[in-house]
Amino acid sequence: MKVQLRSSRMIKPLYEDTPPQTRNNISLSVFDKATYDSHMAIIYAFRPPTPPNKAIKVALQKVLVVYREWAGRLGKDDKGEPIILLNDEGVRFIEAYVDGSLDQALLLKPSATLLSLHPSLKQRVCPRARDEERDSFSEMGVVELLQVQLTRFTCGSLVVGFTSHHLVADGHSTSKFLVAWGQACRGLEISPLPLHDRTIFTPRNPPIFEFEHKGVEFTSLKTHNLKHNSVDNIVVHKVHYTVEFLAKLKDKASSMNGNNNKPFTKFESLVAHLWRAITKSRCLNGHETTQIRISIDGRQRLNPKVSNEYFGNLVLWAFPSAKVKTLLQEPLFYAVKLIHDAITKVNNNYFRSFIDFANFKVKEENLMTTADMTKTTLCPNLEVDSWLRFPFYDLDFGGGCPYVFIPSYYPTEGMMFLLPSFIGDGSIDVFIPLFEENLTAFEEICYTID
Repeated sequence: MKVQLRSSRMIKPLYEDTPPQTRNNISLSVFDKATYDSHMAIIYAFRPPTPPNKAIKVALQKVLVVYREWAGRLGKDDKGEPIILLNDEGVRFIEAYVDGSLDQALLLKPSATLLSLHPSLKQRVCPRARDEERDSFSEMGVVELLQVQLTRFTCGSLVVGFTSHHLVADGHSTSKFLVAWGQACRGLEISPLPLHDRTIFTPRNPPIFEFEHKGVEFTSLKTHNLKHNSVDNIVVHKVHYTVEFLAKLKDKASSMNGNNNKPFTKFESLVAHLWRAITKSRCLNGHETTQIRISIDGRQRLNPKVSNEYFGNLVLWAFPSAKVKTLLQEPLFYAVKLIHDAITKVNNNYFRSFIDFANFKVKEENLMTTADMTKTTLCPNLEVDSWLRFPFYDLDFGGGCPYVFIPSYYPTEGMMFLLPSFIGDGSIDVFIPLFEENLTAFEEICYTID
């Protein structure tokens, strides 16, 4: 598939009245600072009819008035703290064309081909990427926080590649922005409006360090792993789990839950199943410890709750772990309970403890975040990024919702993405990067419930 770039330009917010002063800035919250300092990319596919590129572009300019952060730039204040400059420098808008049908693009099969359907990823460059892509990245202060690519096909289909910086917003907030973009394109009022105040996470006086955060969300500079490995032997495998399979998995896990009448969730059961299957396919030493990093949204866990319209990052992680031998010898229930208990632990008290620690200890002890997108191998560990509850499929420019929504090509061994299937029946698609030599073993057991 040869993607022909037609144009690349910067577009800025389109104000109806006088633009606001551009010297304003937003300080990054402790949750922003703890997340991944990198761009993430997602890809949409729409069947015809779709609005012309100009209509989509103008809608983007209008929604940037409400979400000014995306049109800004990263910078630092006079104390050296990271901020978002609300300077309306704009976002990158690329128009491209493919002389062929979208069916030939094989969007449903994760591969490096996807890299040509969205703007480049800063700090996360696949070795297969073009040389010119490697040279295009900007330094702090001029980084384009949002980049969009519209790729048209001869069949009339449209692919939208969306590259956004994670320091600005988490998946929850980004999905809300995308829905608002569609509203603007359809001539609707943007609703609900985002909450932009990132100063709401104030530490307690005195601070209470109730939980351990060093070695969890943060690590010292001396011990931080900066090793980079090749991705040539990593394959991104897609697995589809039907509603029937998920129900059986959940029933199997919950049937051993004793006197607790509350069943485990579908998510907990599936992640436990994948943890065991991937660990088995890796052929690890039984005495090794394996751990999963699971994202936890704090909006409903903090007390008082934070509005769902909060725009920014508000995520911490659960870290269930086990010895390989025990994980594989014990029944599914064992792994599910480890995951359930670890997730339950990340409650209001944990979030408050994190806020206190991040405000008082990180700078004092010269710590850095453990969230690292530069790693290419997580073995013996895993990471789970669940997009099951985000309204990504609700993006509608006027011709209907997308029929494909997928993450880009992320060949990081062990970093999984869980998405609701485009079928729309409650089934789940999982994108799993594995070492090529482990793929056959995984395929043989990924549908076996034991």
